[in-house]
Amino acid sequence: MAILNEAQHCSVVYTKTMMTALRGYLRFLAASDRCRPGLEHAVPRIPQWRLSSLPRYLSPDQVERVVASCDLQTRRGIRDRAILLLLARLGLRAGDISEMRLQHIDWRSGTLRVKGKGRSETLLPLPQDAGDAVLGYLNDARPAVDDDRMFLTVTAPFRPFHGSPSISQIVSHALTRSGIEDPPSRGANLLRHSAATHLLRSGATLQSIGAVLRHKSVETTVLYAKVDVIMLERIAQPWPGEVSC
Repeated sequence: MAILNEAQHCSVVYTKTMMTALRGYLRFLAASDRCRPGLEHAVPRIPQWRLSSLPRYLSPDQVERVVASCDLQTRRGIRDRAILLLLARLGLRAGDISEMRLQHIDWRSGTLRVKGKGRSETLLPLPQDAGDAVLGYLNDARPAVDDDRMFLTVTAPFRPFHGSPSISQIVSHALTRSGIEDPPSRGANLLRHSAATHLLRSGATLQSIGAVLRHKSVETTVLYAKVDVIMLERIAQPWPGEVSC
């Protein structure tokens, strides 16, 4: 019962990992004659059906509040606003931001070259506001150091971000500043999901959304169809019988 109660406050992935570790520990105890064999079978299994979850997203107004929370009087605020706009407008991953290089932007064509999973590369159109924010960062806030990473820390020694968690932390701080209470999540993926949801509700097809998000399979993008309530109302079948649920 204690395990099930704890699972109510954790993600499915974390809970499944916890259950697997507990079963392994019980097998070790049994092999060491410290408990009777078979106790690992008492640890419940957590079901996880494919595409059973819903995308976690913010409304367009909330996204704008997150972006506007940055203090443009500071170098950190200028940098963070550029990062947030890239995440929100293009649905980039945190790793895309931390690995972005100066040469990845073609200012003449207004495109951004993104290196995705499996070393694949995609050219994405750079939105005007995101491009202006990045240019403002390069001109006014980026430290003058010999490093081709786009985004650097704002305190010496100036260096690139360690990885995705640092980018997600920027999103988390912006959520706190914007006053959004109880957001569905606090990482960089929240803005990625928000961008995809907004595209879908604006009339974009799943194929075009998958292209922007750089999904290898349309089955990955199908998850966002669940948030298109208007479309679902058109195809929903009436409840059979007189008793409503």
